[in-house]
Amino acid sequence: MGAPIEFEEVVREHQEFVFRTLVRLTGTGEHVEDLAQEVFLRLYRGLDNFRGEAKLTTWLYRITLNVAQDEWKRRKKEQANTSFDDPDAGWTERIAGGEGDAEQILNRKQAMAAVNHALGELSEAERSVIVMFHQEECTYEQIAMVLQLPLNTVRTHLHRGRQKLKERLKERLSKRRSICPAQR
Repeated sequence: MGAPIEFEEVVREHQEFVFRTLVRLTGTGEHVEDLAQEVFLRLYRGLDNFRGEAKLTTWLYRITLNVAQDEWKRRKKEQANTSFDDPDAGWTERIAGGEGDAEQILNRKQAMAAVNHALGELSEAERSVIVMFHQEECTYEQIAMVLQLPLNTVRTHLHRGRQKLKERLKERLSKRRSICPAQR
C-alpha cells in the first residue's frame, strides 16, 4: 500500500472538498457539519481496510456521496423541508468569498441561492454528477468509478441535469424580473 496514511493530514487536506460537496448535495445548514463529521468518522473507521487499489480521494468521494445519500433517505422519511435557498448559512459564505461592494456580494449570494435551489430540485444522480463534474472537476471516468455507473449514463445525467438547471434558473430569473422590473 505504501506509506501509512496520516488521518489528521487527510482531514486538513480534504475538509474543504467534503464541506463544499455536502453543501451542494444536501443544501446549507447546521447539518453539514454533522454530515462532514460522519464522512471523516467513516473514513477513519475504514482506513485499516483501505487497500490502495484506488486513490484515497476516490474513496473519500464515495464515502461523501454515501453520507449524502443517507441524508436524502432520512429526509424522505421525515418529509422535512430542506433549505437550498439560504445563502447565509455557515459554510456557504466561507466557500463563496465576500469580496466586492455590497451590490456585488448581494448579487453573488442571490445567484448562489438560485443555483443551490435548482440543484435541490434535480434527481440525486443528476445532482451528484453535476457537483462532481463542475465543482470538483472530476473526469467522466472518475465520476463513473465513484458512482459505479456506466460512462454513458454519467454523460446522460450530466446533460439532463444541465438542461434542468438551465430551465430552473431561467424560470427563477424571469420571476425575479417580473417582481423587480427595474433590474433589467
